[in-house]
Amino acid sequence: MAESDAAITTPAAPVPLAGAAPGRLRPLRVALFTGSYTFIQDGVALTLNRLTAFLLSRGVEVLIFTPLSRRPAFAYVGEVVNTPSMPMPLRPEYRLALRLSAKGRRRLEAFAPDLIHVATPDFPGHAARRAGLRMGAPVVGSYHTRYETYLKHYGFQWLEGPITRMIANFYAGCREVYVPSRSMAEVIAAKGAGDNIHLWTRGVDTDLFNPAKRDEAWRRAQGFEPSDVVITFVGRLVREKRLSTFVDALQGLARAGVAHRVLIVGDGPELGALRKALPGAVFTGFLTGEALARAYASAEIFVFPSDSETFGNVTLEAMASGLPTLCADATGSRSLVDPGVTGFLADPADGPAFQRHIAELIADPKRRAAMGAAARARSLTFSWEETMAGLLARYEALVGAGR
Repeated sequence: MAESDAAITTPAAPVPLAGAAPGRLRPLRVALFTGSYTFIQDGVALTLNRLTAFLLSRGVEVLIFTPLSRRPAFAYVGEVVNTPSMPMPLRPEYRLALRLSAKGRRRLEAFAPDLIHVATPDFPGHAARRAGLRMGAPVVGSYHTRYETYLKHYGFQWLEGPITRMIANFYAGCREVYVPSRSMAEVIAAKGAGDNIHLWTRGVDTDLFNPAKRDEAWRRAQGFEPSDVVITFVGRLVREKRLSTFVDALQGLARAGVAHRVLIVGDGPELGALRKALPGAVFTGFLTGEALARAYASAEIFVFPSDSETFGNVTLEAMASGLPTLCADATGSRSLVDPGVTGFLADPADGPAFQRHIAELIADPKRRAAMGAAARARSLTFSWEETMAGLLARYEALVGAGR
């Protein structure tokens, strides 16, 4: 089995903070810049909210600079300064941050951060990096989204080279860059982002996401029989998740006469197209908490062809729920799925390959169960507490080195 990324993210002796650290007259102050914090309840926003909550619990002062809306998607954590923004072209549910306003600059200077963390290489992110140089505060970056992989799905593949170079140049100028998986570290290093890359993996709540959350009554309410093999997809219903590959695989199963049922958890602009392509599927819409955990555990197989992930939070949640996972042979998934043990990997554009692996698992209940048990065991090596404590230790080391 592949070595767990979670095992190497935390130093042997992470530095706990409760208010001011030893030798410091006031608590550590961190300014966080991100384009995704309140608008969409996606993996990036949830991870950064979890980070903020952890830092605040350790006595760290945090100020977040991000686009705001009158109706946030969820109850976000921390004090937020609005950065002017506009709807993102082709994806209006997201916001493109345009600048750090004069008011925002004054607020940043008054806050006097010890460290600036930039999670999005956008216009405010560049302004934050310049401000860090001016103020003498180390600037670190975290890599959450493979924006360059989105372009081919919307007819802008010719921009992939320039966007990739721009992102690499941005992160090369950061003191440290935090990536969530070994596979992502290899990619960003190969693209010239420098030798300042460190692992900051993700965790999973294995009490919440648990095989014990399986609910036969809920399955029946969705129209599933006890003998049905339910294949599930969880995530935003957008092109970059490779929904076309998912559809190809399932339509291939139907043509081959392989009995199965489909459960799709999520929402997004491709919902209508998916309903037409998979008329027998059950669509739950967006789920969170116990409802999401129940949906995972009440399925048999998890399929996720996306190659735009830097980690794959939903894959880890499915593994914790005891499901064999069939994912793209791409960044993120490569560091989670142990092929032949916890699931399978396949080319993200190869629908027939996904179809073959799904058919194998449908035909072999014992293998499904063994892979699900192995996936659950691997998920237990990923701890939110450890990974957040490890990042805080890196912050403290950087700030301490500059004093």
